[in-house]
Amino acid sequence: MNEDPHSIEDVLDGIEELGEQRDEVCFGDALDEFGRRSFGPVLLFLPLIELSPIGGIPGVPTFLALAIALIAGQLLLGREHVWLPQFVERRAIAGDTLARAAHRLDGAAETIDGWFKGRLRAFTRPPWPRIAALMVIVLCCTVPPLEFLPFASSAPMIAIAAFGLALMVRDGLLMLIAFALSLGAAGLVVALAVSGSAG
Repeated sequence: MNEDPHSIEDVLDGIEELGEQRDEVCFGDALDEFGRRSFGPVLLFLPLIELSPIGGIPGVPTFLALAIALIAGQLLLGREHVWLPQFVERRAIAGDTLARAAHRLDGAAETIDGWFKGRLRAFTRPPWPRIAALMVIVLCCTVPPLEFLPFASSAPMIAIAAFGLALMVRDGLLMLIAFALSLGAAGLVVALAVSGSAG
């Protein structure tokens, strides 16, 4: 990828290209591909992995949530580039598996990309990115308990992906939608906690 991605399709194309070119794709490879100064694409890329069939592997959602929280923490603190510990960067996924997963999301990506065109940009300027980063960290904390239920961890990941896309395309309307999705994910956690305690 020669330019910074500006849509979900761009990110998926980059993922698919990486997967086709390499037997294994490390998180560090993906960071280099999308640009270590680009928080938006990375915050979109990692949730997309969880939303693909790869996210069904036990432990993967929690691991991705940890990586996302580390990245969002850096955005919250005002860092200018993405950094991850070596043990995270070296974590690898089979290239062909990653490429197939990215390809399966192409249709949905094309539809979603057509909806957001950089509206209400005031909500993508400071302090909103840092507020979004704080919300992403909160969402990541909900992933481990939700992983025990089939597909439940996808709820916070969808909201995180929305934040990543909003930052990438600078669409304030999507930023507001991401906050609304976050409330929905938080409501799911509360409902599960109440039902669990009642049982």
